[in-house]
Amino acid sequence: MFQDIQPHHLQNQNDQQRPPRAGDYVLIGRQGAVVLTAASELPTYEMTQTDWSFTADQYVYLLAVDKTAFYWVDVDAQAQATDAYQVGATRDFRRMTPSWLAFSSATAAHLAWWYDTNRFCGHCGQPLRRGTTERSLVCDACGQTSYPTIMPAIIVGVTHGDKLLLTKFLAGYNHYSLISGYTEIGESFEDTVRREVFEEVGLQVHNLKYFGSQPWAPSHSLLAGYFAELDKDIVIDLETDELAKAQWFHRDDLPHNAEDGTMSLTWTMIEAFRHSKN
Repeated sequence: MFQDIQPHHLQNQNDQQRPPRAGDYVLIGRQGAVVLTAASELPTYEMTQTDWSFTADQYVYLLAVDKTAFYWVDVDAQAQATDAYQVGATRDFRRMTPSWLAFSSATAAHLAWWYDTNRFCGHCGQPLRRGTTERSLVCDACGQTSYPTIMPAIIVGVTHGDKLLLTKFLAGYNHYSLISGYTEIGESFEDTVRREVFEEVGLQVHNLKYFGSQPWAPSHSLLAGYFAELDKDIVIDLETDELAKAQWFHRDDLPHNAEDGTMSLTWTMIEAFRHSKN
């Protein structure tokens, strides 16, 4: 899946930060917009030294993969674009190659988004400063400490014998997918599975089986995947605010998605069902 970057190793501990050096990558921008090279790659530290005049304290350490570190420079991306650079969206990082660079860039963008959207204390309104050891934002005025935002969510493959339920969204992602949704406060993953299935297609499920998890930086989420068996074969009652379609597919007739392959948890689960590995 997306996070499987072996033999490379993600190092996201804040206390391992160091000054930038040759070969490191830099996210230049804010609000999901970032400066990219003509080849749709992140600029390296050497490029920023040659083509911009950022000061040393503008480089915010995010994480490292092996010996390659990633930094954020908090400026307007559009204002930095030149003939040699373009403005892109961090949500498209998952299409980068090689795969370790895609995952590390997306994860770095998740952290940059958190810094970008948490500049002031939610309790007293005073400016926050970055923690020096653990990954945190600290308010010196009232002592409030904030930690990176990670949104828990579920993906569920609803099964009925040799059939799997797939859905399509009204807008945005145009491929078949599994039912998914965010976990509410005070709710377990299992309760989220049951609630989301009932809300989206009006069905009830049992025999929930955990499949696996995935950090998914584009939505700032940690996804938990489950398979669940249909309670009773009744007509689907489709929730039409978000979904355009819900359809049962026999495992021999499941659609393929060449765009995602097995990168996402959704399609890893679909392929597992296709090959009777769920």
